Amino acid sequence: MSNNPTTLQAGNRESDAGSQTRVASSRRSSKSSTKKPNLPKKYSDESTPLLSRDPDREHADDEEDFGASDAASVVSENQEQAQKPRSKWRIPTIISISILTVLLIVILAFGFAMPAVVDEYAQQATVFRPQDLSIDRITSSGVVARVKGEFVLDPSKVERQSVRNLGSFGTWVARAIEVTPSNVEVELPEMGNVVLGKARVPSLVVQIRPGAVNDLDFLVELEPGKLDSIRRLASDWIEGRISQLRVKGKADVGIKSGVFWLGTQSIIKEVVFEGHSLPSMPKYDITKFNIHQVDRPNGKHAIAVDTNVVLFNEYPVSFDVPPLAFSIRVPGCYPESSIHLADAFTETIHIQANHDVVAPAKGVVRKLSTSLIDVCPDTVKSPLDQLLDQYMSGVETKFYVTGADQQPAGTPNWMSDILRSFEVPISITGHSFKNLIRSFSMDDVHFSLPNPLAEPESPEANPRISAKVKVIANLPEEMNFPVSVPQLRASADVYFESEKLGELDLRKWQDAESRQIGAKNGNPPGIVVTTAIKDASLKITDSDVFSNVVSAMLFGKKPVVLEVKALVDIETSTALGTLVVREIPASGEVPIKPLSDGGFEKFSPQIRLLDITGTEPTSFSFDMLVNITNPTNYSASVPSAKIQILVNDTLLAIANTMSHVDIGPGLNHNIPVEVQWDPLANSGEKGQEVAKEFLSQYVSEGWNTTLTLRAYEATIPALPALGKVLSKTPIKIPTPRLKPPKQPSPPDNDTDPENGAPRFIEDATMHLWTSTATFTLLSPLSNNTLFLNSINATALYNHTEQVGKIIYDLPFAVPPGATTSPKLPVDWSLGSVGYSAVRDALGGVLKLDARATINVQIGDWQQEIWFEGSGIGAHIRI
Repeated sequence: MSNNPTTLQAGNRESDAGSQTRVASSRRSSKSSTKKPNLPKKYSDESTPLLSRDPDREHADDEEDFGASDAASVVSENQEQAQKPRSKWRIPTIISISILTVLLIVILAFGFAMPAVVDEYAQQATVFRPQDLSIDRITSSGVVARVKGEFVLDPSKVERQSVRNLGSFGTWVARAIEVTPSNVEVELPEMGNVVLGKARVPSLVVQIRPGAVNDLDFLVELEPGKLDSIRRLASDWIEGRISQLRVKGKADVGIKSGVFWLGTQSIIKEVVFEGHSLPSMPKYDITKFNIHQVDRPNGKHAIAVDTNVVLFNEYPVSFDVPPLAFSIRVPGCYPESSIHLADAFTETIHIQANHDVVAPAKGVVRKLSTSLIDVCPDTVKSPLDQLLDQYMSGVETKFYVTGADQQPAGTPNWMSDILRSFEVPISITGHSFKNLIRSFSMDDVHFSLPNPLAEPESPEANPRISAKVKVIANLPEEMNFPVSVPQLRASADVYFESEKLGELDLRKWQDAESRQIGAKNGNPPGIVVTTAIKDASLKITDSDVFSNVVSAMLFGKKPVVLEVKALVDIETSTALGTLVVREIPASGEVPIKPLSDGGFEKFSPQIRLLDITGTEPTSFSFDMLVNITNPTNYSASVPSAKIQILVNDTLLAIANTMSHVDIGPGLNHNIPVEVQWDPLANSGEKGQEVAKEFLSQYVSEGWNTTLTLRAYEATIPALPALGKVLSKTPIKIPTPRLKPPKQPSPPDNDTDPENGAPRFIEDATMHLWTSTATFTLLSPLSNNTLFLNSINATALYNHTEQVGKIIYDLPFAVPPGATTSPKLPVDWSLGSVGYSAVRDALGGVLKLDARATINVQIGDWQQEIWFEGSGIGAHIRI
């Protein structure tokens, strides 16, 4: 017999009474029903029971039970034999009546005396292969689903032979059964038998002979059960807490076979889902992710996200999902808490069986709630900070999707309630932002030494840096909205040759300016941020590395390259308001030009003013103003610093800056310095000898003296390590020359003090008849009077010829500026070549040399020094 599939249609509850059901005629075997049917291989190999373990096929599970109960009360098709004309022969008639009677007894016994056997047969022999499940329409109470599939009985699957024989015989006799419309309830026994859902199944007629194939196509009304039950089950499944699920179906089914009413049977069926039979969350891909700014009706702006989610539908289910609204939430400060972030809307989604599903969605972030941006208790980060940290670290970031309170018009209440009842987590793998900062640079660097009064280990006890910082940050290509950066801050580690030098503290917010740039030269779009940092603390963590840096800066020929590795906090201004993106990794190089650049003579210190402020018998202190040239492009601030002054490796004095000093590139004027001159206290008797030689050479003509400036641990009181490091690199400089006030020279004196070393003896006048001499002396001191207690001098002509001697033991004063000495007695060397030259120069000027030992006194301080001068213009008078 050929198969002619006919659609079975079931109306909704209001039209069930008038609904009609048609069943396809079954494919039957032409062999005798007394033999085991020869099933096609696809049915003999079929392993799918009528009660499939697919949750989408619950209605099919119920139909398996409907077929089983019907088979329990089948009737024979052989009623047609009783309708044949009566034979004239009595024996055939008796035989026929006897056979019919036996068949009726067997049918009655099969239908009412052996229900357990029939149930076992139906349980094991029933095969239902679903072909398609789709949503026909959505109603106010649920959905109407269309079910398509094949139904067949396969006796070969029955384990016990007695059951297999009886079942095969009974179904062969009955041929077909009809089930009346019925209601099916699906319960969860392990959750207190709560109702998960209900189904309204229409009337069905199926062929039940072994091997007969029924092509079914019918409608089922599905209605969700209690909302709490659905929410609990969905939450446990989403969070992976279900390893086994037991589902029980219940239905009262009316069964007919032909004209025989076999009554109503209560059918209960349990199915256990576990292992691979449990469905899992589908895998999905996000193929589109575009963030842009949109205008709101109130004139404000919002951030919109357009995205496409693609996943594969592995189930034989097809339907359309109407437009829906969702709330996108993110984890809050506490476990099990979430915070609203955005509203999301989906368009109609077309779902086809065994096909990819593309779900377009749009999200809109209208504003950021305070609970999202406020710092969580006992932490330093807000929920938004934690979310961005995860996303920017490239790890999975969880968002939660739940139904919105307001759904599009036409959405049934039951669907809105289910969507709002639970949250579905969606994990989005973030982008690693290790290369988010394209460059990090510092220009116009200014160094400041620590405050000398600062407490050790305090931020004020560290050197400080001021500079212009320029940051270029890459922007994700998905970001298509304007953004500005009004402020930034950072904490940075500074390295030299891969070794950590110290920590740069930029934790204070710094005002910034920014501008967005487009993609260029293979670089993605970005934003350029510039800011001026002021007095950022640099904590030295490795003094050895610091020593290497200082040495390279002082004596190196190449730029010193410092590497900065920072975590940058950026305050961004967007359509949503102010948003802080924290701890973005950044790195960059800061090249520093060597300070020496060929020699420290370029510092060119000059003493402009010297003032004695205190004296002791062997020491004195003085203040002076110094001009110094900074040959570098860098500047520094010196609040207070001490430095040792040495001559020939012998410590003679300590110099100390008197106030805060800013040293910039180029010439720096009038730097106040205080010096404590105490050779005896610093270096003992040797110090006094070295001091005498140094002062003698310094005031004499023709000697080039040098000073050694050396730092020590007390150089920067708040940072002893810095002074210790700098002490390893002492600096030698030419001794700055004193600049006494310039005096007008006589017209006949062609010696210009400005062209050579400054002269202590400006000129002299010699009187032959009185054997005396007077000298014009220039004191280098600005405010102090110098006393000459004794003089033992010799005047020479032509460097070697003695003219005479001056021995004078009476002290006289030399005040600031030019002074004429008293008339000093001269003991002429009569008859000598030198005296003859003096006599011959009577009325004119003769250049003489001088050698002297002088006792000098300023206040309580006295020092004997020697003096050598040459080319002194002596006026010869009678």
